[in-house]
Amino acid sequence: MDGDAGFRIVAGVDGSDASQLALEWAVTEARLRGGQVRAVTAWEFPPVTVGMEGLIHDPDLFPQAARRLQGEALKKLDSGDVSVTGDVVRGPAAPVLLKAAVDADLLVVGSRGLGGFTGLLLGSVSTQILHHSPCPVLVVPTRSRAGIFG
Repeated sequence: MDGDAGFRIVAGVDGSDASQLALEWAVTEARLRGGQVRAVTAWEFPPVTVGMEGLIHDPDLFPQAARRLQGEALKKLDSGDVSVTGDVVRGPAAPVLLKAAVDADLLVVGSRGLGGFTGLLLGSVSTQILHHSPCPVLVVPTRSRAGIFG
């Protein structure tokens, strides 16, 4: 957290509405603090069981999809004068974001990603990040859940 580099925010981007809100919040915070935002998208190959090996024909499909997903999120963003960079990194989301946050002043994620347990207030990635982050964390709720906090 070198003061010469400005306030550094890492924002997790996974294509969910919550991650888009987190990215927007990160840009607003960076604008207020004269900082910069690093949008990080993690990707993994899906688990493959015996007999499914032939279903994945193009190993470049997954990183390309992650780059497209992040690009779409960044296109929706009005970053104005805030520097926003993007990284697409292979690995599980929580460890990738935690590693990216080592030199950050703030890590911002949505409350829930694209996982299947829609009734939970916090997803598994945001829960892991809250417990293990090397810097302060902000978990941004979805608009539909924002009312429960105030």
